[in-house]
Amino acid sequence: MSSREFILSILSKLFGGGKPAPEPVVYKDFRIFADPVKEAGGYRISARIEKDFRGETKTHQMVRADTVPSLEEALGATVDKAKFFIDQMGDKIFG
Repeated sequence: MSSREFILSILSKLFGGGKPAPEPVVYKDFRIFADPVKEAGGYRISARIEKDFRGETKTHQMVRADTVPSLEEALGATVDKAKFFIDQMGDKIFG
């Protein structure tokens, strides 16, 4: 965890965020941090995708229009969509 992420985590907990940091799923050297967003009627598919390049961590925030009714479904669907995205785009995810 970078110092920035650490500070943001502490601030989030202090000011009501309190949501635990998602555990990554490692897929083809990418780290997928499923983090569905609560919305009316369900959860929106959302994840942070990371990969290390020559000592530097590249990050992409993936957000989809898809929503599902339960958090468990959202977590599974998020990881599946992220894997599909990685398969399609590879390192181009990071621009």
